[in-house]
Amino acid sequence: MTRIITLFCFLLAQFNFSQPAANYLEKIRNNEAALTAFFQQMPKGGDLHHHFSGSIYAEPLLNRAIAEDFYLNLETMEVSKTKPTKGNSETFSSLKNQGKLPFYKQQVMQTWSAKDFNGVSVPSDDLFFDSFQKFSPAIEGHFAEGLTELKNRALSENVSYIETQLATIPCDMKVDDLNDFNLKLRKAASQKDEKAVLKLLDDLYKIIHQRDAKKYAEDFNTNFIAKLHKDLKIDDERFTMRYQNFVLRFMEPVDLFKNLVIDFISANESKLVAGVNIVSPEDGETSMKDYWLHMVMFKYCHSRFPDVKYTLHAGELTLGLVQPEDLTWHINSAIYIAGANRIGHGVDIAFEANSYDLLRYMSTNNIPIEINLASNEFILKVKEGRHPFTLYKEFNVPIVISTDDAGILRTNMTEQFVLLAKRYPDVSYQTIKQYVYNSIKYSFIQDVSVKNELLKDLDMRFKIFENKFSKN
Repeated sequence: MTRIITLFCFLLAQFNFSQPAANYLEKIRNNEAALTAFFQQMPKGGDLHHHFSGSIYAEPLLNRAIAEDFYLNLETMEVSKTKPTKGNSETFSSLKNQGKLPFYKQQVMQTWSAKDFNGVSVPSDDLFFDSFQKFSPAIEGHFAEGLTELKNRALSENVSYIETQLATIPCDMKVDDLNDFNLKLRKAASQKDEKAVLKLLDDLYKIIHQRDAKKYAEDFNTNFIAKLHKDLKIDDERFTMRYQNFVLRFMEPVDLFKNLVIDFISANESKLVAGVNIVSPEDGETSMKDYWLHMVMFKYCHSRFPDVKYTLHAGELTLGLVQPEDLTWHINSAIYIAGANRIGHGVDIAFEANSYDLLRYMSTNNIPIEINLASNEFILKVKEGRHPFTLYKEFNVPIVISTDDAGILRTNMTEQFVLLAKRYPDVSYQTIKQYVYNSIKYSFIQDVSVKNELLKDLDMRFKIFENKFSKN
C-alpha cells in the first residue's frame, strides 16, 4: 500500500509540474506561430520513421552537384557524374557560363522536393517517389556530410534520437541460376500456399547462406556503419543514432529475399543496426503482386533470426490510389503474417478487414503506429478527419510521431507536432508527452542501458522545458 501511495504522489507531482505547460498549450491551440515556438523548444525524443536520403534538404545536394560539376538532364532534372548516353544533358559549369544556372537551380529545387509545389504540374506521389533517383548521385560517397546535417538539425530542434534507413547493403552475389525460384514462389503465393512458400524459402536460404551471405553483412557493419558512426562521433551526451536495413519492394523475389537475408544477418550481428524495413511505393505493380509473398519472407527470416526487430511500411494507401479490395489486407498481413514489431503509416486502417479487431490486437500486443502527418498529406492527400490518427488513439494503439522524408517534404519534426496539436484539439499535452516517450520506449535500440539513458535524458529535458512555464 505504501508503494502505491508513493507512486501516486510521484505521478501527481509530475502532473502538477507540467500543468502550466499544458495550460499554455491550450491557450495557443489556434496560433500556429505560437505552436511552432512551443514545440520547437519541447523535447521530441526520437524520430523512428526516417529515410536518410529523403531527409537531406535539396540545397546541400544541389550545391554539391554544382561544386563537382555534375551533368544535369535538362528535361528530367536528374544529375549524373558522367555524361549520359541519352537525353539532353549539360554540366553545371556550362549552364553557369550561359547564364542559365539560376533558372535550372529553381527547376531542380522544384523537382527534388516539394518546394513551390502547386498540385497541378505533376501528381504529388510521383514527384515524391521519382525525386530519389534524380538526386541520388549527389548522395553517393557523401553519407558523412548527410549524417552530420541530420544530427545538427536534430539538436537544433531538441530531437535526441534518430532511427534512420541509411543505405542498402552492397551485394554482388550471383543468383541468375536461381530464377526458377521466382516462378515457383509466385505460383505458390498466388495460391496462398504458405507451407510451399516457406519450403522454397528454406531451400533458397541454404543456397544463399552457402554463397557467403554473411561476409556482405559483416563488411557493411564494419566498414560502413561502424566506421561512419565512430569517425563522426555520432553518439554523444546529447544525441544517439541507430540504423535500419531495408529491401526494395520492386525487386524480383530471389533478389529481394537474398537482400533480406543479408539485412537480417547484419541486424543480428551489430548493435548499431536496430532493425529491418521494406520500402518503395506500396501501390507499385510488383509491390502489389508480391506483397503477401514479402510478408511470408519476413516471417521466415524471423524464424531464423528471432531477436531481430522489424517495422513495415504497410497501408500507405488510400481510396482511389488502388482498387477498394486492395485496401483491406496489407496491415493485416504485416501484423498477422509477417509479425511486424511496428507499422509505418497505416493510413488505410479504416478500410482493413475487421479493422476493430486489428486495432485491438495492435493495442494489446503493443505494436506501435508510426504517424507521419505531413507525409500522408502530401503523398496521399490524407489529413485531418480523413487521417486515421483518431482511430489509433481511441483504440489505445501506441503512437509515435515521425517525419518520414523531411528533406523532400520541406518539413521537420517540430511541424509534425504543430499539425498534431492544431488538427486534433482533444489531444492533451500529457498525451503528446506520452507520444514523445513512446518514441524512445518503442525504438529498436538493442542496448537496454542506452535506451534507459535516453529516457532519463528526456526526464531532464522536460523538467527544464516545463520549468519555463511554471516560472511565468
